[in-house]
Amino acid sequence: MDKLKKVLSGQDSEDRGGLSEVVEASSLSWGTRIKGFIACFVTGILCSLLGTLLLWVPKKGLVLFIVFYTFGNIASLGSTIFLMGPMKQLKRMFEPTRLIATIVMLLCLVLTLCSAFWWRNKGLALIFCILQSLAMTWYSLSFIPFARDAVKKCFTTCLA
Repeated sequence: MDKLKKVLSGQDSEDRGGLSEVVEASSLSWGTRIKGFIACFVTGILCSLLGTLLLWVPKKGLVLFIVFYTFGNIASLGSTIFLMGPMKQLKRMFEPTRLIATIVMLLCLVLTLCSAFWWRNKGLALIFCILQSLAMTWYSLSFIPFARDAVKKCFTTCLA
């Protein structure tokens, strides 16, 4: 469990000083953080699945899908705030290795909602929803060591 705490709090060394600072700075216990993460992540997944089911509702289905899917992605993204804290999450989101993925992901979240409600273009909303999913996947892969390289190599091998 200590190793999990180190990895999720961004500490790879054996320095216990930083971890204790993080634990002391938060009013939530580690168990409460894990429960919050799980609750928020499961809520995000359920919203995304509900949105997919609502896709086939006549007339309003696509708009309901876009709202629930986007809210689900926001909840899933926000779930990691329980593990790292809001400031550390923001710092890690905008690290150079994740900067482009973060900007594309956030831009797609906003453009999906704009295209559904403001521009009322369902085709464009669906395209942004697909891009949102791809950007979220690419962003998530950035937290797994060498995962992006493995995906790039796999696509290069498959397409060559």
